[in-house]
Amino acid sequence: MVEKIRHQLFLPRVLSDRLEALAAKPGASKSAILVDAVTAWLDRRGTSELDDRFGIRLDRMSTALSRIERDGHVTLETLALFIRFELSIQAPLAENDQAGRAIARDRFEAFVMQVGRAVAAGKRTLGTTEQDR
Repeated sequence: MVEKIRHQLFLPRVLSDRLEALAAKPGASKSAILVDAVTAWLDRRGTSELDDRFGIRLDRMSTALSRIERDGHVTLETLALFIRFELSIQAPLAENDQAGRAIARDRFEAFVMQVGRAVAAGKRTLGTTEQDR
């Protein structure tokens, strides 16, 4: 059996009349109606408290994730367009052009090293202003 504690409430006349009318229906009681109403109010209040506590953080995180997603799309599109452009303007190397292949390999290695240094240092090339550099 659930322990129950008696409370004395003061309700405005209009609200009291509505409660009386609702409790007059079969299977209803004032106590049951008030228990349901207070429980629902407290549950909503707890949800609101969680929203107040974590809502701002979640909004910030959502904004940051949206920005990351947008930046990723921009980066991928830029890379795709750059590759298409390079492939369309560069003449293919001849099969026996070892000097050209060596130059290309050196350029690629220099490119990879530069990207590695920028990532390790936390630097960004896109989306930076003169103040950030």
